[in-house]
Amino acid sequence: MQLSEINIYPIKSLSGISLSESVVEEKGLQYDRRWMLVDENGDFFTQREFSKMATLKVLLENDGLKVTSDNQSVEIPFEPNSDDRINVTVWGSRCEAVSYDNAINSYFSDILQTNCKLVIMPEDSRRLVSQEYAIRKSQDVVSFADGYPVLLIGEGSLNDLNNRLFDPIPMNRFRPNLVVKDSESFAEDTWKKIKVGEAIFHLVKPCARCVMTTIDQKTGISEGKEPLKTLATYRLVKKDGESKINFGQNLIADSFGVSVKIGDKVEILESKK
Repeated sequence: MQLSEINIYPIKSLSGISLSESVVEEKGLQYDRRWMLVDENGDFFTQREFSKMATLKVLLENDGLKVTSDNQSVEIPFEPNSDDRINVTVWGSRCEAVSYDNAINSYFSDILQTNCKLVIMPEDSRRLVSQEYAIRKSQDVVSFADGYPVLLIGEGSLNDLNNRLFDPIPMNRFRPNLVVKDSESFAEDTWKKIKVGEAIFHLVKPCARCVMTTIDQKTGISEGKEPLKTLATYRLVKKDGESKINFGQNLIADSFGVSVKIGDKVEILESKK
């Protein structure tokens, strides 16, 4: 098995960037979901409410990000000009962030037609993963991602789904960080610990999917009930009175500062019992 894709999504819910190599950091892959759009109360924005976010193209440059939409662009430095610290919320989890200046905020507010702020997670901001699934209790942290530092999906799992769909969909509907080729469909569900190149990851929790998977990531338009409708026929799990549709696995890295590269060998170190 080999690593076939590496993707980061610097600004939560905006377009992703495909890379040939990335550094594994404590909060996830370098630059992944370190930025986020929030409302006046610090609550996070996603494509669930503003599907147009998918069409905002993000580029990684030497000194920051460049975002383009509707032939208009804005440069976002890695270091905000402001030192305005605010509390922000992602799925009920609160942490500190730093807000950007009014010019940058106005760019996003105009495009989305609602008041919003762009924030960045500073290095000293600590947002813990769910302690139920943490490897190092009170130590494992995450960026502005929904819940965990890294998301992995096998190509075989998408192929399995597409064989059941009338209109096949691309992998970007599921916004994974790492994609593995030459694995059996849903083999990742059975892995507990893997090695990707020199990086080691723990697979801690299946990823429950939502309506974002129905949004075309090129157009920002929802295409109905697929793929959730089909996934619900064979990937629905009921636990603690809740029904969830799982696709992909959430990962926590074992060590940091190492890189993963396209073509890296993927080895299973431990399997789930």
